[in-house]
Amino acid sequence: MDALRHSPAGVPILSFLLRHASSQIEAGRAREVECKVAAVALGELARVLADRRPGDRVSLAGFLANRSHRSAQLVLHATQLRD
Repeated sequence: MDALRHSPAGVPILSFLLRHASSQIEAGRAREVECKVAAVALGELARVLADRRPGDRVSLAGFLANRSHRSAQLVLHATQLRD
């Protein structure tokens, strides 16, 4: 997890990496899924997540977007923490 930083306007920003693991059904069969996803949180959610430790379980909601206009890499923009 990167250190909590602030935008020029003073908005807290936290960039981090999520590890996802689950069992999904595909073509009628169970499939184990594991992946790492780049993520970012802004505002109060960034402050809350900055207090979490690596390995803590979280459930996040948000949206996917390109890292930048020049990049096709996706980043999860976390907007809600669901405990």
